[in-house]
Amino acid sequence: MRRFPLSPALQRAMELLSDPPSNPVVSRGYLDLLGGEADSGSAQNTGAIQRLWASPFGSMFYDNAQTLARRLLEAWQHPIEWLDIPAGGVALDVGCGPGSITASLARAVGADGLALGVDVSEPMLARAVRVRAGAQAGFLRADAQQLPLRDNTVDAVVSIAVLQLIPDPMAALGEMARVLKPGGRIALMVPTVGLASRIWQLPLKSGVRVFGDDEIADTLEGYGFTSVRAKNFGTIQWVRGKQA
Repeated sequence: MRRFPLSPALQRAMELLSDPPSNPVVSRGYLDLLGGEADSGSAQNTGAIQRLWASPFGSMFYDNAQTLARRLLEAWQHPIEWLDIPAGGVALDVGCGPGSITASLARAVGADGLALGVDVSEPMLARAVRVRAGAQAGFLRADAQQLPLRDNTVDAVVSIAVLQLIPDPMAALGEMARVLKPGGRIALMVPTVGLASRIWQLPLKSGVRVFGDDEIADTLEGYGFTSVRAKNFGTIQWVRGKQA
């Protein structure tokens, strides 16, 4: 079998993994920790919306929609700015999609830092590796419900419009809390309750969850986060907090 070299960012990522593979699969430009199928043992979301995001068309659509969402929501301070990532630090983008947020994290950590994007979708990651995110950015195919990183390894976590697609979003939040260092910060964007949000749930087995206004903030506080704040923009909510 042909061996492909690890990029500098993925070499660093290997040092942070709880169970680094002896023969890392990086032939597509990202480190595949799931193999041919998402067999991590966690519940898998097979709803219609999730299938759309996992398709090549869905990855392109999501990319454009995410760009528009960032422009509309930056009225409440760009999450990258609030995360206050130290130069040379490690930042994690959970559900990175096509990699645009990961690229922002890479700029924030600087040349000596590490920005990691995690997603289960191969088409999304195929787009992400084409983003000019810098040598300090790397992408992993992994399950947000069982993040492959060791405890207390990252300085900041961001997750944009992803938790609603994960079968057990609270488990994913617990994983984000686990890998954050003490004092590390988190920024999340999720859909919340409301008439427009419920439309997403009308199609049978759509695979999309809509959260209550306090659900994410309360969960973060339950995991020990402090300075938890939530702000709504229509049916979209930003939530942020600091690891104790």
